[in-house]
Amino acid sequence: MLPADMRARLARITDAIESAGLLHLPRGWVKPLGDKLWELRITGKDGIARAIYVTAREQRVVIVRIFVKKTQRTPSRELELARQRAKEIE
Repeated sequence: MLPADMRARLARITDAIESAGLLHLPRGWVKPLGDKLWELRITGKDGIARAIYVTAREQRVVIVRIFVKKTQRTPSRELELARQRAKEIE
């Protein structure tokens, strides 16, 4: 579970996506991961977290995995789990 400040930050990001769309997010909030996966960068006083998402039909954004990041690279286990969940959405 994410710390409260990171959950609040994620809520602000999702509000920004709803009101302005993905294309209008500030630079640095989103990073492509390949295989139709994208990463939202979430920071808080307790560290860094990532939310991996896919875009689904009808302009839907579906977060398939959220985790607290402890290393520089996104762990391959997290990417594989996100890929598996993304396949279920398509």
